[in-house]
Amino acid sequence: MNNNVTKPLEEIRLGRVKAAIWKNIVDQGNNSRPVYNVSFQKLYGDTEGKWQSTESFGRDDLLVLAKVAERAFERIHEWHQEQQR
Repeated sequence: MNNNVTKPLEEIRLGRVKAAIWKNIVDQGNNSRPVYNVSFQKLYGDTEGKWQSTESFGRDDLLVLAKVAERAFERIHEWHQEQQR
């Protein structure tokens, strides 16, 4: 088992659409700060019944994708607010 696998900080899922929030630390001289990035996937079953994922979204996925992106934005905003305290 590989223990060096990087995992997302948090995942947000609505139906088949998923966002993974990643945290990286950026060094700025004597100061470092977190930077967050988000990746999106759509889950689907293939012809053999196995679950697969894609980064391609159809028309019917776009409103769900927007909602997942909004929730990811809100979560990252919460972390920034907590860091400011």
